Amino acid sequence: MRITVSGPPGSGTTSLARYIAAKYGLEFISAGEVFRRLAREHSMDLAEFGRLAESDPSVDRMIDERQKEIGETSDSIVVEGRLSGRMIANADLRIWLAASLECRAKRIAGRDEMSEEEALAYTRGRQHSEVTRYRNYYDIDINDLSSYDLVLSSETFGVDALGAIVDVAITCFQQQRKVLQER
Repeated sequence: MRITVSGPPGSGTTSLARYIAAKYGLEFISAGEVFRRLAREHSMDLAEFGRLAESDPSVDRMIDERQKEIGETSDSIVVEGRLSGRMIANADLRIWLAASLECRAKRIAGRDEMSEEEALAYTRGRQHSEVTRYRNYYDIDINDLSSYDLVLSSETFGVDALGAIVDVAITCFQQQRKVLQER
């Protein structure tokens, strides 16, 4: 089974993807972790590295192509990343997590040791950078959620509740697959 988990920064995509991977014994790959690792390798913070990515399309393309290659060739994987639901053409289940900018900034502040005001400004800037890059590089409107099978609020639901909802979706998918195989 190939599952993608996407959403804006701070929406909880990594937490949900890790839950799914652990519960179902799936491989886990995260575009955000690759991006963070590359930022560190370039001795840049995420905002600086995001600006580099805006001026150098090869940064995003390298991350996205690698994620696409891994995701599409593995039969048992959870791929987490802003564009994973659009990049993994043969995904079985595409999930988008949503939360308000304020909620996400609060989470980012707690995670990245910055004030909520700093996190709000950072999150706005990062979101603007990503919207611009995805539109320019791939002609993707990141706000168009029509390609996702599930759109869930991580502001309303915690990771356990989100996991329970996804568990039901996976069970339904597996039952449908079994019926089709028996035909």
